Amino acid sequence: MSISHSMIRVLLVDDFKPWREKLRRVLDKRPDLVVVGEAADGLEAVRRAGALKPDLVILDIGLPNMNGLIAATFIRKSSPESKIIFVTLNSDPAIVATAISTGAHGFVLKSDAGHDLLPGIAAVLCGQSFTSSRLSGANASPNQNQLNSN
Repeated sequence: MSISHSMIRVLLVDDFKPWREKLRRVLDKRPDLVVVGEAADGLEAVRRAGALKPDLVILDIGLPNMNGLIAATFIRKSSPESKIIFVTLNSDPAIVATAISTGAHGFVLKSDAGHDLLPGIAAVLCGQSFTSSRLSGANASPNQNQLNSN
C-alpha cells in the first residue's frame, strides 16, 4: 500500500548528529517530507517509532544499544504501517539481505545517499522496494531497479 498523505512524517535514526543534519538537508528538497523526530540509538528509535508512528523511518544499522537490524524488527511490530529505509555504510550482500528480511522497504548506501535517497523514498512511498544503484545489480528484484534507471 502506498502512502497518500499530503505530509509524510519521517523519523531519522543515526548515532552521528552531523549525518542526521545532512539527511535533513536532503529531505528539505521535498516539501512533503517533515522530520517529526530523531533518535541516536536503536532502543530510542524503537521508542520514538512506537510513540510517533511515522510514515517513514530512515534507519542506520550501526547503532549503539541496539543495532538497526534488531530495531527494525521491533519497529515493524510497534509501528507496522511505518516504511523503513536503511541508510548505512554497510554494503555486504548478506547484511543487505538481512536488512530487507526485517521488513524494510529500502536500502541506501550512505555514500550514494546524495543521489539515491530521494528516489528511494519516492519508490518506497509508492509501495515499491529500493536498493542503492551500486547494490542493485545481481541481488535486486526487477521492481527494485525501476527508479534507478530514471
